Amino acid sequence: MNIAILFGGSSYEHEISIVSAITMKKVLKKSTITYIFVDANREFYLIDSEKINSKLFSSGEYKKSKPLTLKKGGFYAEGMLKNKQIPFDVALNLIHGRDGEDGKIASLLEFFSVPYISPRLEASALSYNKLYTKFLAESLGVKTVPYEHLCKNGERKITMEYPVIVKPVRLGSSIGVSIVRSESELDYALDVAFEFDNDVVIEPFIESVKEYNQAGCLSDAWELSIIEEPHKEEFLDFEKKYMDFSRDAQVLAAEIDETLKEKIRRSFKKIYDPLFKGSIIRCDFFVVDGEVMLNEINPIPGSMANYLFDDFEGMVWRLAKHLPKEQTVKVDYRYIHSIQQAKGKA
Repeated sequence: MNIAILFGGSSYEHEISIVSAITMKKVLKKSTITYIFVDANREFYLIDSEKINSKLFSSGEYKKSKPLTLKKGGFYAEGMLKNKQIPFDVALNLIHGRDGEDGKIASLLEFFSVPYISPRLEASALSYNKLYTKFLAESLGVKTVPYEHLCKNGERKITMEYPVIVKPVRLGSSIGVSIVRSESELDYALDVAFEFDNDVVIEPFIESVKEYNQAGCLSDAWELSIIEEPHKEEFLDFEKKYMDFSRDAQVLAAEIDETLKEKIRRSFKKIYDPLFKGSIIRCDFFVVDGEVMLNEINPIPGSMANYLFDDFEGMVWRLAKHLPKEQTVKVDYRYIHSIQQAKGKA
């Protein structure tokens, strides 16, 4: 199978997307990979898979690559007589953050009838925004971590007890995130967060909380990963998460009982189906006093969370054959014809 990896984008997570894309070369060993880079100016480039490395992008050398245009049916490169379509079977959206996770790329691919693995528009809108994610989970009966919402130009007061964690609503990879241990630290943390977003969510910072990650998709059947218990420090900043995005080696499953596994998987399925069909997502859960609570949805997880699956490549192939299809709309102008006939016009 020929898989087009879309990566880059106009996002604070642009560099992380590059790391994830390069990692896919080690993971998708049986597939043909077509690399399509979206630069910060939202121009598309065809990247030679044999030459791809991080320096190619940091140096600007990628601009010597073949520019592409997205049109009906796929991506095209300019030719001598006519534009030539770049062949691939399915596009894998690996653009983290804005452009990739907010629904822009999904909308473009849908509009131009390009088959793709990624959350669709509605799923992107709800998972990209941490506040909307809370609303979604609550509507599905999945509990979430308690929260408060503050706006950039609003009052800077919270009611929950310290310590708390401050998160920009529309960013991932711990960008702009701070742990606040007292009221005196809140203003500075909000200043940092508001540099990146106009809205923040504030949650209680739970010391030594148990966290579990579940990834998966629904192809012709449920394909769920192992449940991982990430062994990490109190807080993973951008640099540490940056390194984490290059993982390609499998990890060990969490040592938890079947009852807890089932609770986590049941919550994951509630969130995924039907909204996230056609995508591979990872949900991060907290467990407090035996109660499973959604922390966040990763609609395009780092390196697609490949390290949590026994057969990641096979799963991608299977999912590519079971993507949701947009309903065909037949336009026959019957209404306009009837008006014209009523007016006595042909």
